[in-house]
Amino acid sequence: MPPQLLRLPTRRLLQTPLPLLRRPVRRYYSTPPAARNSSWTTTRALSLAAATGGAVYAFLSWRDGAGIKREKDVGGEEEGVTARTREKPVYGSLVDMKNALGEIRTVLGEDGVTTDDEVLRQHGYSEWSTTNVDVLPIAVVFPRSTEEVAAVAKVCWKYRVPMIPYSGGSSLEGHFSAPFGGISIDFTHMDKIVKFNEDDMDVVVQPAVSWMQLNEDIKDSGLFFPVDPGPTAKIGGMVGTNCSGTNAVRYGTMKDWVVNLTVVLADGTIMKTKRRPRKSSAGYNLNGLFVGSEGTLGIITEITLKLAVIPQQTTVAVVTFPTIRDAAAAASRVMRAGVPVAAMEIMDEVQMEVVNRSGFTGRKWKEVPTLFFKFSGTKAGVLDNISVVKKITKRHEAQDFELARNEEEGKMLWSARKESLWSMLAMRKGNEEVWSTDVAVPLSRMADLIEISKSDLTSLAMFASVLGHIGDGNFHASILYDKHRPEDVEKVKRVVKKMVERALEMEGTCTGSEESGIGDHNSDLVVMMLIVYLKVRTELASSGL
Repeated sequence: MPPQLLRLPTRRLLQTPLPLLRRPVRRYYSTPPAARNSSWTTTRALSLAAATGGAVYAFLSWRDGAGIKREKDVGGEEEGVTARTREKPVYGSLVDMKNALGEIRTVLGEDGVTTDDEVLRQHGYSEWSTTNVDVLPIAVVFPRSTEEVAAVAKVCWKYRVPMIPYSGGSSLEGHFSAPFGGISIDFTHMDKIVKFNEDDMDVVVQPAVSWMQLNEDIKDSGLFFPVDPGPTAKIGGMVGTNCSGTNAVRYGTMKDWVVNLTVVLADGTIMKTKRRPRKSSAGYNLNGLFVGSEGTLGIITEITLKLAVIPQQTTVAVVTFPTIRDAAAAASRVMRAGVPVAAMEIMDEVQMEVVNRSGFTGRKWKEVPTLFFKFSGTKAGVLDNISVVKKITKRHEAQDFELARNEEEGKMLWSARKESLWSMLAMRKGNEEVWSTDVAVPLSRMADLIEISKSDLTSLAMFASVLGHIGDGNFHASILYDKHRPEDVEKVKRVVKKMVERALEMEGTCTGSEESGIGDHNSDLVVMMLIVYLKVRTELASSGL
């Protein structure tokens, strides 16, 4: 292998007990006979997942110096001490990785492996992600089946090579970055609808299936898949990140729609989390373990998804307000009134200006705080919900209430929300980048947090907007900054950190990246979850269960 492709210095090739250790993006899915006849039990699956989790825990402890509280007997007294894990796990050497690639080529063929510089960059760097690292994967592989994924995993296990699953690559938070090099597993060729069970209202798909294409393919059945993140997202990554979307206020997140997963574990073992019935109380909830695990516990190669009935009628309304607090307060009251809106999104005046500047939607919008509503259900139900929302928004100083008259007009009105990210990206000049944040708080605190955060963003004297899924108490800030101006970067970090700290004080949460100052909070949370998990598993093992 040409030396220039080995982007990772030897000292950075930190080894770990398990290679599957990096937060990747898309998770992947497929159901071979080996999986159906597998002798793996729930306990055995959890054992290996626990070991993988332990590797993640060791890595996070080393990287962030996370405090690990333990009781230690000192002079006959118990004393709580904080131990900083210094020992660095080690990945395979450059020679190991080269040998692994050689073996993988014998499995996938020459056309199933690439070390092309441009392809490596596509799989290790994202221009719309706030988080990027200066290391790329050493190779990208293209399996075509669960069995081939398992074969790749066995080789990587043997040589201690990190694996990063990849499907859509649309993540905003660096999920498919490769800080330790390793191999990116691209599911481009695993993009099939394996089986559509119309009467059972479920579908079996591979990880590179697009959610939008899936809905297009099954629309004549009267069914659809309701989770709607970015338009380029693929099912594998949506499972891996437990993604959300504008429909989450009505339909929930990805975890609510997964019936069964086929998973390749770190050592190449193939397992299934459940079977096809929607309801089961047998064993552990392994779906809950793998959905949202971001590839750290296993590589998903096939997914069974629940489907919903397409509503009888769907329409869109756009409502403008004089202030962001008025808009946020109105949204909170709509939820408190129990109105079953299909979606409810917020965009501030800056974001509306961004959409106007881009020209992507084909119309001019009022540059004021705006709520976007989607109503769905029976015709009578939709009309009743619209009437209630009109009354609530009017009490909160609503200025205009524009209701779509037909389906095409509805798509046009909703386009402002769907084009928001791309509109912001289109505004970049020179060295400018978009810094995206993601916080959520209880609904009653939403107006407070948005108003305070908006004030802080204004103080930056940079182009910064607020938008988000306000029906879930979740919003994003998008900040345009010059990445080559250290003073600007530090200013943004401080504002984002304050935003996150306020969200946590309000009993909220954050899901941003470590570069936005969120990593410390996230790492502590993840480490504590892993400690609890490993303690439970250790107790079970010590009891012979």
